[in-house]
Amino acid sequence: MSAKSTSGPGGKKPASVATNLIAGGGAGAMEALACHPLDTIKVRMQLSRRNTRGLKRRGFVTTGMEIARKETPLGLYKGLGAVLTGIVPKMACRFTSYEQYKLLLSKDGHVSTAANFWAGLFAGVTEAVLVVCPMEVVKIRLQAQHHSMADPLDIPKYRNAAHACYTVVKEEGVGALYRGVTLTALRQGTNQAANFTAYTELKEWLQQKQDDPSAALPGWKTAIIGLISGAVGPFTNAPIDTIKTRLQRSPAEPGQTALGRITAISNQMMKQEGLRAFWMGITPRVMRVAPGQAVTFAVYEYLKGVLEKGREMIPGGQYEE
Repeated sequence: MSAKSTSGPGGKKPASVATNLIAGGGAGAMEALACHPLDTIKVRMQLSRRNTRGLKRRGFVTTGMEIARKETPLGLYKGLGAVLTGIVPKMACRFTSYEQYKLLLSKDGHVSTAANFWAGLFAGVTEAVLVVCPMEVVKIRLQAQHHSMADPLDIPKYRNAAHACYTVVKEEGVGALYRGVTLTALRQGTNQAANFTAYTELKEWLQQKQDDPSAALPGWKTAIIGLISGAVGPFTNAPIDTIKTRLQRSPAEPGQTALGRITAISNQMMKQEGLRAFWMGITPRVMRVAPGQAVTFAVYEYLKGVLEKGREMIPGGQYEE
């Protein structure tokens, strides 16, 4: 099956919505378990104000070691509950909506590079509005807490993902879960546009190098092109991600608009920390996102193939058309 075709293996029908939902959700769960510590380090680096106090910025290794030393290694997994709760529907939403947008934008079963780009963009915006923004508000509130998970007397404001969500809604209203939704949609949209476009182009190129261009790629090749495509997005929209993180960390001031907060945060960062601050956390973000996409695409393609084979087979070993 060509990477730019809407057909399934052997020219069969495209994968079902159920297949995309299950494969996407399973891939997301594996990706979160493998890469969450790097996301915690990234968030801490983005929230750091050491430079404003005349202190040297910490690198990602130093930041990670500091978290593990002061808060135990479990501190690197703060917010994992919120991520696992959200990443399964997030990935299910991402891959399912992407495949549906591809079908809508395709012409005679062929998906052009431009159509693939727009399908990725729309999929990113869809997942941002439905899942990502509320999940990240809760996750960032948990990750921003500096407390030792080994000391039972060191009680944080937010005890877990459910409690954080309840507290935010109770104190700030439901709208607080959608703080930064425009930036989140912009970040996810550009991320997935770059991600899916790079992945599809690389996959198509590698398939054409095979003896059978319609055959599926081996898992290790899928992981490598997932790794490469996953690194593209973060470099293009790092400033959006940094501003969004700071925006979602704290409650809004009375009477302050979302645009006003974004402008104020941007001006403050530029004035107090310089241009470099907008790319703070880029190293752990790439190290988090790129391997995450390698895991995601490899697991997704594998589960998708297994599920489709199971769907096509009926008792007796015959295929169901």
